[in-house]
This record gives sequence, C-alpha cells and structure tokens, in this order.
Amino acid sequence: MNNILTRIIEQKKIEIAKLDLVALRQFAWQSPRPRDFISALRQTHGTDCVRLIAEIKRASPSKGILAAHLDLFQVADIYTQNGAAAISVLTDEKFFLGKLETLRELRFSHAARLPLLRKDFIIDESQLFEARANGADAVLLIVAALTDDARFTDLHACARELGLTSLVEVHNPVETERALRLKGINLIGINNRNLETFEVSLDTTEQIRPMIPAGITVVSESGIFNSEDVARLSKAGVDAVLVGEALVTAPDIPAKVQELSSVRSAQ
Repeated sequence: MNNILTRIIEQKKIEIAKLDLVALRQFAWQSPRPRDFISALRQTHGTDCVRLIAEIKRASPSKGILAAHLDLFQVADIYTQNGAAAISVLTDEKFFLGKLETLRELRFSHAARLPLLRKDFIIDESQLFEARANGADAVLLIVAALTDDARFTDLHACARELGLTSLVEVHNPVETERALRLKGINLIGINNRNLETFEVSLDTTEQIRPMIPAGITVVSESGIFNSEDVARLSKAGVDAVLVGEALVTAPDIPAKVQELSSVRSAQ
C-alpha cells in the first residue's frame, strides 16, 4: 500500500477500537432495510443513459480543500433533482472532512430519495454495522486496503447478509482477479487513480473493463469531468460513473449534474 493509504488504514484502526460492536450490531438490525443500489444504476428513467453516482465531498488528500462551505443537503437535493441515480457520501473525517452524521441525516432526517453509498475505508465488520445503522444502502470495499483474502471475503459476505450492496473497488488487473473470486459479487468500481502516483487516466477503465463478465454492474471512478469523458467510458462498457470533484467545484452544479447524467449509453 502507498503511504497515504497506509496512514488512512492506521487511522481507521484507531477509530474502530472505539466502536461498540454489540450496540452497533443491534442498531443495524433494527434500522430500515437498505434500498436496492444495483437497480438504481440499471434504471433508464425513459432514456438509456450512463448512470451518475454523484458524490458529496469537501476535500481529498490529493487535492486538499475542494468546497469547504458547501451546503451538503442542498447539494444532495440538486443531485436528486437533476438526474443523479445515487449519492456517494464521504464519511471519513480526518482525510476527507466527511462526517457519518451527514449520511444519517440524509437518510433519516432529510429523507433522501436516492440510494446512498457510504464512501469510507471499510476494514472491519463493525464499520458495516455502523453503515447500516446510519442509513447506508451500499458501502465501498477497496481491494487495495484489504490484503487478507479471508478478511476481504468475510466483509463482502457480511455486507450481503446485512442487505448492503458492496461497491468493490479495483485499480489494476490483479485486484480485479481477486474481486471476481468473491461469491455473489455484482458491483465493481474501477478507480482510474493510481494509488502509488495519484495520477489519473481513463485508460485504466478501458484496460480493466474487458476482464469483468456480463451481469456485473461496472462503475468508473475518478478523473471524470465532462460529457466527453462519460461518452468515452460508455464506449468502454461501463454502466455508471462516480463523480465528486467535478460536481462540488462546478460554478453551476445543476448544469454539471445534467451534463454528466444525460450521456446516452453506447451499449
């Protein structure tokens, strides 16, 4: 793992040690059943378009502060009203300035209509219980952060048991092969960012997409800024794109959401 990912994982271990697994397990099973994240990425809503997972984020380790004063709930409404299929919510505090409370409030107080992805660094089952208890419909499992195959498999199985969809994120062919060995895998995210250099290239999706069999929903992540990027990825065969920076930094967020969610699928 690169240095930044290593630092993040070490921080997660500190946070996990403070969690009450017994209480979280109880809260999770008492919370509403997660909604169908996969269906949201396959609905056409009258047009055959690449689906947009629109991300709420204030900052990132690679770019620093992106939108410090963004009204996250207003932005979630903008995403919903302008064509997004789902919303990704950064919940990591130390490195991305996210908050778990944002996810919970979106689901239970704000009554967000779109399904919600908890975007964080999941390395322990307690985080999965925490995700469901706070209203997530899906969670991110980063293959590069889960080097132990048994733990990786157990986390994916636990998420399925909880009704959570796992967006299994890969960065290269080796990680893709590991992901494809998971029982019941139905959603893979191809991250175009090189975790060693932080360089971004859409070539990554074009190279990896042919490895993934039909029947698995494919999302391209990172480095997507305009409709031309989405069209290129559509030709590569993706079902959806996950976009954060281009949305939260756009001068006209509604227009950018419309642009990125209205590209016709090439499939």
